Amino acid sequence: MMSLPFYQRHHEHYDRAYRHKALSSTVSQYQKETKSKSAVYAQGSAAYARGSAAYRHSSAAGFSLDSSAAYSHGSSAYDLESAAYSYGSAAYDHSAAQSKRSAAYSLDSESLSTSSAAHSHASESINKLAAAYRLGSEAYSLGLKNSNLMIEDQSYKMSPKAKRAKQSLISEDKENEALDYSVPIFTGRAVNISGITDTEEERIKESAAYVAKRNLFATGEGVSVSKVAKTTSEEQHHEKKSRKVAIRESAERVAMKKTLEETQAFHKKLNQDKLLHAPEFIIEPRSHTIWEKENVRFNCSVAGWPEPRVTWYKNNVPIDVQAHPGKYIIQSRYGLHSLEITECEFDDTAQYHASAMNVKGEVSVYASLVVKRYKGEIDASLLHARNLSLSPFAVTPHGYASRFEISFVDKFDVAFGREGETMSLGCTVVINPDIKRFKPDIEWYRNGVLITPSKWVQMQWSGERASLTLTHANKEDEGLYTLRVAMGEYYEEYSGYVFVRDADAEIPGAPGAPLDVQCLDANKDYVIVSWKQPAVDGGNPILGYFIDRCEVGTSHWTQCNENPVKFARFPVTGLIEGRSYIFRVRAVNKAGVSLPSRVSEPVAALDPADRARLKSHPSAPWTGQIIVTEEEPAEGVVPGAPTDLQVIEATKNYVVLSWKPPGQRGHEGIMYYVEKCVAGTEDWQRVNTEIPVKSPRFAVFDLSEGKSYCFRVRCCNSAGIGEPSEATEATVVDDKLDIPKAPGRIMPTRNTDTSVVVTWTEPPDAKELVGYYIESSVEGSGRWEPCNNNPVKGTRFICHGLSNGEKYIFRVRAVNAAGLSEFSQESEPIEVKAAIAAPSPPYDIVVLESVRDSMVLGWKQPEAIGGTEITGYYVNYREVVDGVPGKWKEANIKAVTERAYRIQDLKENMVYQFQVAAANLAGVGTPSKPSKPFKCEEWTIAVPGPPHDVKCTEVRKDSLVLLWKEPVYSGRSPIVGYYVDMKETEAKEEHWRSVNEKPLQKKFLKIGGLTQGVSYVFRVRATNQAGVGKPSDVTDAVIAETRPGTKEVVVDVDDNGVISLNFECDQMSPDSKFIWSKNYEPIEDDPRLNIDTKGGKSKLSFKDLGEDDLGIYSCIVTDTDGVSSSYTINEEEMKRLLALSHERQFPTVPLISELAVEILEKGEVRFWLQAEKLSGNAKANFVFNDKEIFNGEKYKMKVDRNTGLVEMIMDKLEEKDEGTYTFQLQDGKATNQSSLVLIGDVFKKLRDEADFQKKEWHRKQGPHFVDKLGWEVTDECNVMLKCKVANIKKETHIVWYKDDREIMVDEEHDFKDGVCTLLISEFSKKDAGTYEVILKDDRGKDSSELKLKDTAFADLMNEVCRRIALSATDLKIQSTAEGIRLYSYVTYYVEDLRVGWVHNDTQIKFTDRMRTGVTGEQIWLQINEPTPQDKGRYIMELFDGSTTHKKTVDLSGQAFDEAFAEFQRLKQAAIAEKNRARVLGGLPDVVTIQEGKALNLSCTVWGDPTPEVSWLKNEKSFVSDANCILKFESGKNVSFSISTVSTQDSGKYSIVVKNKYGTETSDVTVIVMPVSGQTDTAQGHSQNNKTVSKKKKATTANKQKEVGKKDFIKPHIEEITATEETPDPNEMPPVETEKDTKSNQ
Repeated sequence: MMSLPFYQRHHEHYDRAYRHKALSSTVSQYQKETKSKSAVYAQGSAAYARGSAAYRHSSAAGFSLDSSAAYSHGSSAYDLESAAYSYGSAAYDHSAAQSKRSAAYSLDSESLSTSSAAHSHASESINKLAAAYRLGSEAYSLGLKNSNLMIEDQSYKMSPKAKRAKQSLISEDKENEALDYSVPIFTGRAVNISGITDTEEERIKESAAYVAKRNLFATGEGVSVSKVAKTTSEEQHHEKKSRKVAIRESAERVAMKKTLEETQAFHKKLNQDKLLHAPEFIIEPRSHTIWEKENVRFNCSVAGWPEPRVTWYKNNVPIDVQAHPGKYIIQSRYGLHSLEITECEFDDTAQYHASAMNVKGEVSVYASLVVKRYKGEIDASLLHARNLSLSPFAVTPHGYASRFEISFVDKFDVAFGREGETMSLGCTVVINPDIKRFKPDIEWYRNGVLITPSKWVQMQWSGERASLTLTHANKEDEGLYTLRVAMGEYYEEYSGYVFVRDADAEIPGAPGAPLDVQCLDANKDYVIVSWKQPAVDGGNPILGYFIDRCEVGTSHWTQCNENPVKFARFPVTGLIEGRSYIFRVRAVNKAGVSLPSRVSEPVAALDPADRARLKSHPSAPWTGQIIVTEEEPAEGVVPGAPTDLQVIEATKNYVVLSWKPPGQRGHEGIMYYVEKCVAGTEDWQRVNTEIPVKSPRFAVFDLSEGKSYCFRVRCCNSAGIGEPSEATEATVVDDKLDIPKAPGRIMPTRNTDTSVVVTWTEPPDAKELVGYYIESSVEGSGRWEPCNNNPVKGTRFICHGLSNGEKYIFRVRAVNAAGLSEFSQESEPIEVKAAIAAPSPPYDIVVLESVRDSMVLGWKQPEAIGGTEITGYYVNYREVVDGVPGKWKEANIKAVTERAYRIQDLKENMVYQFQVAAANLAGVGTPSKPSKPFKCEEWTIAVPGPPHDVKCTEVRKDSLVLLWKEPVYSGRSPIVGYYVDMKETEAKEEHWRSVNEKPLQKKFLKIGGLTQGVSYVFRVRATNQAGVGKPSDVTDAVIAETRPGTKEVVVDVDDNGVISLNFECDQMSPDSKFIWSKNYEPIEDDPRLNIDTKGGKSKLSFKDLGEDDLGIYSCIVTDTDGVSSSYTINEEEMKRLLALSHERQFPTVPLISELAVEILEKGEVRFWLQAEKLSGNAKANFVFNDKEIFNGEKYKMKVDRNTGLVEMIMDKLEEKDEGTYTFQLQDGKATNQSSLVLIGDVFKKLRDEADFQKKEWHRKQGPHFVDKLGWEVTDECNVMLKCKVANIKKETHIVWYKDDREIMVDEEHDFKDGVCTLLISEFSKKDAGTYEVILKDDRGKDSSELKLKDTAFADLMNEVCRRIALSATDLKIQSTAEGIRLYSYVTYYVEDLRVGWVHNDTQIKFTDRMRTGVTGEQIWLQINEPTPQDKGRYIMELFDGSTTHKKTVDLSGQAFDEAFAEFQRLKQAAIAEKNRARVLGGLPDVVTIQEGKALNLSCTVWGDPTPEVSWLKNEKSFVSDANCILKFESGKNVSFSISTVSTQDSGKYSIVVKNKYGTETSDVTVIVMPVSGQTDTAQGHSQNNKTVSKKKKATTANKQKEVGKKDFIKPHIEEITATEETPDPNEMPPVETEKDTKSNQ
């Protein structure tokens, strides 16, 4: 018989890891109908994966199922492939192996016939499952969309199988038969699938989208079969149908076919266009998951006219068969298309799709391929599934061992955390035997439910240690965590509880955050959100909850309800169809709003009725939205009335209705209108007036609380609105679900020293309970703390984290969606201490001595003593005759306290077996396993028997103490010593080595030199004159380590000189005791010792330590985990302790400081010393030159017993005070003294210092200087004289002097911050001198002087120069008419600041062409008429007396070119400005003259070359004539004369001077006033003519701007003369002049 190894029989972990764990949770975002799963053969069907896994658990024998069927389709038949499936693995669902079969089939056939079905397991359940599976797969292959096999959902929880429950594998005559299927080899459940796609999340969502699409498509036809399973008898019955029935059915089919053909022919004649239709995939390719080196085939069937052309793509790239010869095989026959990929590799993992296209359109279908890579060490040839047969490799599990021992080391304990923290759990796993090529399956569970990795949970397996990390702990993470480690059929588990407390509230008094937010129902516009109430209400009742939503892909949260809701379910409306949302909930009380809960899983807003008509696109990028397309609805009929309308939920805020669609509804989709009316009326109102709903479920809001309503529903489609349904019964708008009543019978019981088990009874009439919250309180404190933050189900809970020895009371309250119940009655108080249990069995029974009729047995103490000390042991024995044991007999009636016992009245030469049971206060424990048989015969050997009761104590990281008892049988001579052997635990027997070379006389040994962390075992052998006897039983393994919290025995000598050894233990139980030993023998009534124990402390005191007390003193604390320590007192230690004791008996007063002297502020002299401590009876004597001095006018003495300070103060020192001062102290028995000698220079110096200090004190009684006058240079390079003063008042004056001359300041100083300042701006040599400042008021005066001369002045000027140099700006370049100027600005310039210039690292020698200077705050270098040799790097060096500060500019390249060009331009502009034509002697602006008089105007012009002169009158050219004479003489004198003016001569006259450099115009306005009389000549004088500066118009030839104001020449105003024909000497003609010069430069 050949059995399959476990990893081939049970590989359901593959489905769990790749599909069930993460995929099912993601599919729930698309579809909440999880009560049934489709078994139609399709990729991603989790239902069959679970069914297959369940079957594999029930049977390990594989069977093969071959099916073939023959059908006809009209007159044409063709051959296709069918698959042979292996039901014993998931290979069928993931394309593990396929065998080719030929079959012909008909698309219109209604019957299926099975030609062959053979399997090796004769179970009826397997027959049913095989038939159901076969029917589903064949239905899918034929494209029958109305076959939907429903399989009950199985919740994936912890396996119910028993530990190490091996399954028997029965094979019936199949041992030598090659099985027709292949099974991949798995090495792990979660590790194998890593790296399949870019990210696990994308792969899961991709697969989930496909599964959702498949399920929506499959369930959309409205026809489902709840259970399809044909048994063999049903098939036989089908075959036995009568001939008459068969003929009738055949005739009906023929008639139906003929009618169909006639109808189709008729439609073709009516409209030939109907022959054309877009492609449509009848059978879509399914996804596959396979191993490397396997082949895979994608098949699809497509219909359409004209015949579509099918193209295959890999990751949206067309597959090129020619580029990969032999890799891809593409076939197309009769509408059936296939893509075969041979010898698949890991890189073939991709998304494949087939695209069909004709003139009517294009359509695509998608399928995924996942190629798994084996990560083990097995030959890859074993993975070729098509040639794999069972080999000797698979005979036993792993081929090595049939049983594994799994143990946990360094286990995690009960953990406590807080929301938002990171928590980690871990265990070191030890598996024996260790087979490296096979890895264990590591699974984590929370409250029995498998945990999958997510952003909240991370799992690691290092090969030795399994760990789970909660990256952001929430209260949802609280629960019992279980680590399961499985090796095939064998597994072990370890569990620990994790508690997660609420995070600190942002608002004091705010409640804790709600938890476990879920979406119960999803529609296209609303989602019902549920949550659990928090355990912590912040001290105030919770008023309600706010629900927030956020669209996936955004970070904007929107509050869904305006007013808090109390019911823990709420329908959220206003969602956008097709988008995904996440939700969170916040609790609110009168103190404020809590922190938000953990967000829910994403949910898509889709109408359940629409999902059957929506097509999901798995290839679309995951954006949190489902991209959907709607099919065109067909024409329909008016629908009937909905049925089974009922109210499924009613609260104060909303009512949820549910109904069933009508039977009469046509072929198109239907929608619904919901109507309501107040009960007792017929006033029906439509609720959804705008948009009808599409799903048979609706939430009605805006109802009046307390009123009764009736509801009804109408259907509608394109044909119209149907009749209403029957109205519901009157429904009162109120919470149907009541708050539960309080639980009862709270019963606490002891568990451990930090936990208590609390039980209670369920409250009566409880409905929809979510769980319970438990609270605890220390008795009498009145402060209640939650024991759990996640409601627990059941009526039992272990409350952890309690204080040992405290008394607690407990209370419980129940939780449902309506709220939290009242608290139960408080439990009875219970003290937290470990529960007492019977001890575990003793072990390692050995015979210590044997005589004719008795035997002495020895054994080891039980590993678990049951929480209290063992009171005794009971021994049983039985005879063994010819290997057959007899009945057990009691050896002792009264319990024995030692672990050795002599059994009397045995039969000589009889073989016996023994067992021992330990007893404590809880009772007698389980007896040990029967010992190996021992023969009762007298030992005659000469050597001693084995020592017994060997145990280890005082275990530390590098040492331990080994104790033992002498053998019961000593041999033929007395025992003379012992040998101790040791070895590492894992070492072989030949590695035993002796610790001591010479035999030990004592029965204990401290063994050192151990390696930390290494495990050791020990044994002891006794020796006598005959030799070394049998070794003792080996000790238990001991790891050399110092456990945390280990304490040692401490020696102490008290104030009375009493020497004691002290030991403290903080791990004691209520029954623990301190056991003191000397040389490891218990101390009993020793008159030299006194033992005192209080609580967790014990003291061993010596009454009179002497040589008799030398030895090793050890202390062991019972009922602990080996708490022990020892202290050795030898002769040297005894002498030290006795000396210390004498010092304590006759003590001295310890001093912190010896006698010292200091000068006080007022010049007083203080003598002082300080003792470490002084009692209230301490006294001090003061002695000067051997004479005691006392407190009085000269000596002020003081003793501060609190601080130990002793002091004496003298007002002043005189010559007679020279000498020796002594302070004598006495405090009880303790005494001490200290002296100080003050003579000679020491005394003189001290006295001078006291006198100076006294004078200083008197000075400081008035205004005075704390800091003398000093200076500093400000950032503005000014000098500030400053000093710090003290003891200033309002009347205090400050006066500044320089060289004995008072400095007048503008304002009085306000002494702000006690600082006086005098600011000297632009400090220079003239400010050198002696400065003095004087403070004075009615209390006195003080002065401070500062000399700023010579060196002091030089230092100050250096600092000023340094600050000025630091203030220099970067060098800049400026072009002028003379050349190029380099300049920098400083705060201000002083002569002491030396300036130098460097050109290309060469010091510049200044000439007329290269000049430097300072203008104001500008330091410049002028380069006149620059040449290319002036290019280069220029450095300005500022030397402040000690440091050279440099500023650099690069005058080369573009910088030089631009500066030189600007220089040329400015130079030309200066020449033009200098030589342009201009009017120097200006004309008056206005001349007023009487008619008939003569007018003479003249001016001077200038220009080089000589300008041209022209005149304008009223902007028109004007020339000389007989009346007006214009003259231009000597190139500069211009005159204008009119002999006799008339009114026609009035106007504006302009003189225009022009040369090549520019033009200037000067205007004069002449006003002629008509008068009568003689003609005379009027002379215009300056004293009666008003002349102002004239603006001139000047235009230069090159249109340049003026260079500077200094280049202007101010116009010279000359005398204006006016002449008349008949002058009148008595008349002064009014002449008004205004100078106007307009210049255009």
